[in-house]
Amino acid sequence: MAIDIQTLERRYVGSCQQQGTQPNKAILVALFKAKVKKAHHEDCNLVIYMDDVKDVDFNPLVRLLMEIDESEINGVDMLQRSSCFMSVEHVLFLLHIIRKKLRVVDLLDMSFGKKFLLDISRRGLTCQVLNLRSSHFRKLNMTGNFMQMHTLNLDFSTSLSSFEESCFTCMPKLRCLSLCETRVSNLWTTSAALNKLTSLIELRFQNSLCADDVAGSCQGSSGADAEYSIGSGHLESVLPTHDGETMDNHFSADGDMDLFPMDMLDFQHELHSIPENPSDESEEEFSGWGEHFFLNNLFTDDLPWWNEMIDPESQSTSSGSLEMQIEEDYATVSSSSRSISYTAPTKYISSHPSPICFEKHYREYMIASLPNLRILDNLPIRKIDRDTAKIIFAENFEYLPYNRKNEESLVSIVQSREMAAGGIFNRRCTRRPFYSSGKSQYLYSRSLCAAKLGSSAWPFLRPLSISGSVSINDRRKFRPRQFEYHPSNSSLMVFGTLDGEVVAINHESEKIVSYIPSLGAMNSVLGLSWLKKYPSKLIAGSDNGSLKLYDIQHAPSMTMGIPHNISSVSYVEFDQLTSVHVNSTDELFLASGYSKDVALYDISSGKRIQVFTDMHRQHINVVKFANHSPSLFATSSFDQDIKMWDLRQKPVQPCYKTSSCRGNVMVCFSPDDHYLLASAIDNEVKQFLAVDGRLHLDFGIASTGSTQNYTRSYYMNGRDYVISGSCDENVVRICCAQTGRRLRDITFNGKGSRTSMFVQSLRSDPYRDFNMSILAAYSRPGSNSEILKVNLLASSDYDKEYLCQDNRSQLCSMGG
Repeated sequence: MAIDIQTLERRYVGSCQQQGTQPNKAILVALFKAKVKKAHHEDCNLVIYMDDVKDVDFNPLVRLLMEIDESEINGVDMLQRSSCFMSVEHVLFLLHIIRKKLRVVDLLDMSFGKKFLLDISRRGLTCQVLNLRSSHFRKLNMTGNFMQMHTLNLDFSTSLSSFEESCFTCMPKLRCLSLCETRVSNLWTTSAALNKLTSLIELRFQNSLCADDVAGSCQGSSGADAEYSIGSGHLESVLPTHDGETMDNHFSADGDMDLFPMDMLDFQHELHSIPENPSDESEEEFSGWGEHFFLNNLFTDDLPWWNEMIDPESQSTSSGSLEMQIEEDYATVSSSSRSISYTAPTKYISSHPSPICFEKHYREYMIASLPNLRILDNLPIRKIDRDTAKIIFAENFEYLPYNRKNEESLVSIVQSREMAAGGIFNRRCTRRPFYSSGKSQYLYSRSLCAAKLGSSAWPFLRPLSISGSVSINDRRKFRPRQFEYHPSNSSLMVFGTLDGEVVAINHESEKIVSYIPSLGAMNSVLGLSWLKKYPSKLIAGSDNGSLKLYDIQHAPSMTMGIPHNISSVSYVEFDQLTSVHVNSTDELFLASGYSKDVALYDISSGKRIQVFTDMHRQHINVVKFANHSPSLFATSSFDQDIKMWDLRQKPVQPCYKTSSCRGNVMVCFSPDDHYLLASAIDNEVKQFLAVDGRLHLDFGIASTGSTQNYTRSYYMNGRDYVISGSCDENVVRICCAQTGRRLRDITFNGKGSRTSMFVQSLRSDPYRDFNMSILAAYSRPGSNSEILKVNLLASSDYDKEYLCQDNRSQLCSMGG
């Protein structure tokens, strides 16, 4: 027989007397309200405000909650309005002691700190609704058991930027998730994490309102296959309320969030007074929580309401708002696509968007990637939306590399290769390759790449350890500014530093091969170019104009101490240098910089042969020789032009000129010299035919609006793919070089919650498919840049295993 509420109250008072403490008035009031509800044959829920309890109330409260599961109480809500005076350990104990009837948890995690959040994320909770806010964590990794939870709110988690690979593994009933105004931006890792939520039907990264009726509801029609009632553009989910009736509208029709009872002015003051986390060293795997929750009519106990987060007047001018037009105009779909009926466009106002909402084709990508989703950003997903999303996804994204349509296991690929002698593998996979000749070994390797890359959306990413001792008593941390892979040695890389040093490193073993100090002759090293016929030699150029030829074979290693007499060849300086490049025969090299001129040098004689003046109208940031033609070179300038030149003709007039819409940051040839890849300011990346400069492909990467967002792009896997990154963004985009379709984005973050990173430079590994390195710089002054190694064919689990092995090896090397 269930324990009645009167008995619970009597036992609670008795426990207080045994402890020698006064019964907490707030708990007595909560029991009284539950008793009144029971008398009126309504669902009776015990609502405990953590603001009203202290550590002295802990023991009696524990005894009360231990009996809740066997009592008449239907559920327990544990809420917080402002400050909590109970210790973290006590609050966690109270949350975990309720096994069956914990209903709603709404707490301010800023009151408890990392320990509280980590405990919840790893152990889980039995609640149905979870709402936490004001977190300072950046990565979400909820791996605990949340077996009963159906609604999770993470809104306004302004530090939350990513999800760990193991996140969301134990939430089988989660149906509603809100992530408004976070820092989440990566379509691939986000959709991969959300795909684990098999019951998820409503998702929100922003609040979408009808522009024609901002104050009212936006009428939407339900999809033909919907099993849930859809009205006013939002999901009408069911949750028991304190009144014993069903509760609808987890996400309100007006696009804002209906929250737990809280005084409006108090909360606004609290929202603006929350300090940012002062620590920059947080690397925890559990991240931010939302600042509000939005359950309509959850309380009817004469409590104040807060049904809107901002006023309609202020909403229209909110800095976090944007106006978006969702047009069901499918005339933009290519003529090869199946026809879809046209519907008149509807305008929506979007408020509090996360960065992911600004990604091109964001809505179509999410709809195509999450087939069980019924509502996205308050807007219902109809059958026509799903059909269109599939088409747009197929035209703009690659599900797997090399246009593979279905995932294959590594075992099946190996088995197919063993059967290739009978022609089975070739007949099944034969197609014309993008770059290499159509031989079976390329088909096999590409199938392996597709299988490995498709197995995880989280690539292996770790910083290259490039610290070392330049002498017995001198140990330093390098500050890389430019780097290049070696053209013939797969393990070798060279980087130049902001201090004028040139360091050759084995990037596999992370051991320094040779070290060339500045010795006062160089400033920041901006240009590096290996010789091909003489693989131990390279040209290095600095921003003060210094140009030198070094032989790393004759340069001492770190163990030999600081060298003072380094063999090198000096060339005539080129003022304000930004770029150097050696031709294919190792006879000549070019230099460009903050001028309209380009200088030509003879490598063997050490002489400057000629200076070509006024080649552009503005300065020439990058100059590149062709990979196979020693006399052809291309220049890219901030005057928006790319020009092709031939040394066999007097380079007064270019072979041809082609243009970008904005200033060009760089240009490079494809490995076979068939194409030119030009990168202009703010993600304008285009591919031209090298023979005549005709536009072959515009990659259509979304711009940020910044005139200082300098973009750099290079080829990967021969000329199969293009990698692109910009100096205002912490993302590298990977696109197919033949179709322009996006394969993957790689997002990286700084070491602290208040520290952001950006792409300063990048290169693909010429020996390993889907491998690259990124020179990532911190926005915080005084922070060192670092080279990040990326392997898309290995998952982040490999990263953790690698780190564990590395830590074990360090421990083994310590001591006797």
